[in-house]
Amino acid sequence: MQTDERLVPSDSQVSMICVFLNTSMRTVPTEKNLAPMILDELEEAFPETVRSAGVKIRNFGEAKKMNAAALSLRCGDRVMVEVNRDLTYGVVVADPAAIPFVPPMRMMKTILRKATEQDLATIARYERLASDARRYCVDRARALRLDIKLVEVYASFQRRVLTFVYTADERIDFREIVRDLAREFGGRIEMLHINTRDEARRLGGVDTCGLTLCCASFLVDFEPVSIKKAKALGLRIEDSQLMGICGKLKCCLLFEQADAAVSPGRPRLIRPTGTS
Repeated sequence: MQTDERLVPSDSQVSMICVFLNTSMRTVPTEKNLAPMILDELEEAFPETVRSAGVKIRNFGEAKKMNAAALSLRCGDRVMVEVNRDLTYGVVVADPAAIPFVPPMRMMKTILRKATEQDLATIARYERLASDARRYCVDRARALRLDIKLVEVYASFQRRVLTFVYTADERIDFREIVRDLAREFGGRIEMLHINTRDEARRLGGVDTCGLTLCCASFLVDFEPVSIKKAKALGLRIEDSQLMGICGKLKCCLLFEQADAAVSPGRPRLIRPTGTS
């Protein structure tokens, strides 16, 4: 059987292959060097401190902590931010300050830029538009006898869309009022229905504990708080102290559940009325 000379590597080719294999083997992660590599990547991804500033989205509701990066900001400045994949503005209500980084800050949004002169002109125009649209919507809803509570009105910076955020106890037929709004202001009209817990998150406030609402200050996701979970903690559902200003069971009951699972013997943060 004859061997095809074209398939037999030369001495120089063999040397090059050996060098390549040796170099590749040196870069393959092993148990000894894998941990330092992961730590190095984590140090690059997550800094020790973060410059955080308090920002009210569209100057509405509670202030949110946002990453100010290297921007020079002070209270009262308008800034451009991204919310729900849409460009909008915020107002700085707390000067930037360096705070230690903790894992939940991965969810912290970053301020895109300080508002330019063109941005400020757009913000002023959209604020007037939102004010006029809110007034007109309230008047038309009253005339049409629509039982709704208007929470917020805002215009999109990237699309010709005017959004009306509202709460309602029953299903509402918006066809006529949407036609009136589109005829009056042009563009696309969006009616966004939210529940009472989302309303509390947007408006903010102080609960019976004396602290700012959890949903408005630091909670990222809303996990349902069921009556079953409260009963498992031995709490009386009829106790008014368990109800938040939204009319739902308080979000902090979730912390009670997690704390009870880790440290069953520790005293609870929330106690039924009349106990010590």
